[in-house]
Amino acid sequence: MWDFHAELNTVGKIGFVLLEQSTRMKHYVIVGGSKGIGKATAELLAAEGHSVTVFSRTPYEGPAHTIEWEEFDVLTDSWEDRMPERIDGLMYSVGTINLKPFKGLKPETFEEDFQIHVMGAVKALQAAAANFNPDAIPSCLLFSTVAVQRGMPFHATVSASKGAIEGLVRAISSEWAPKARINAIAPSLTDTPLAGRLLSTPEKKEAIGANNPMKRVGEVEDIAEMAAFLLSDKSSWITGQILHVDGGQSTI
Repeated sequence: MWDFHAELNTVGKIGFVLLEQSTRMKHYVIVGGSKGIGKATAELLAAEGHSVTVFSRTPYEGPAHTIEWEEFDVLTDSWEDRMPERIDGLMYSVGTINLKPFKGLKPETFEEDFQIHVMGAVKALQAAAANFNPDAIPSCLLFSTVAVQRGMPFHATVSASKGAIEGLVRAISSEWAPKARINAIAPSLTDTPLAGRLLSTPEKKEAIGANNPMKRVGEVEDIAEMAAFLLSDKSSWITGQILHVDGGQSTI
């Protein structure tokens, strides 16, 4: 026999679950999210039910229907009226790897790297902050490098820019707390398209990995898992930190 009240109760429970799920769903922005760590992080967030807007020069290609791609060049395009209306988190994963002896580096190379790594992040953070979700505590994530702490040859331009990123994270986290959070990940060499030239053969990958305490180079998933965690509410008591996901290279 059909029980009207029991069915009404079931419908009510389903509606509550759907409402709860929609309340938990967040909207993240990933700048540089069409490849490598950015793409992997976007897909992890989408798999958790969140919506993601990816800004990059090259198209995002993947199965996740909750990921929207917009063409954007951090050196030439403006953020005016480009950010989504309600943002729960931002990840800036645009970068370069210029490994050259200091004596052969021109000042223009330092300036270009600074524009990409630092000023690109500054502009994205300011644009996103204007649209932060007022009903949440948004989280932002930037990227440094193990070379800032350790000091490595041929890393002058990247270390100079990423050192500025670390200072920026600490300053902004102080200003934003407790209404928003910002952290950075400092990886060692990771197998991404950006590092393709350095890891172009199995022999190169093995040789570089042998110098890491864990005897391998980082994989995209190693960094993306931490990135998704830092953007989520699971890390709600973490801000102003430089997290070394580097196989122990910064300390061992």
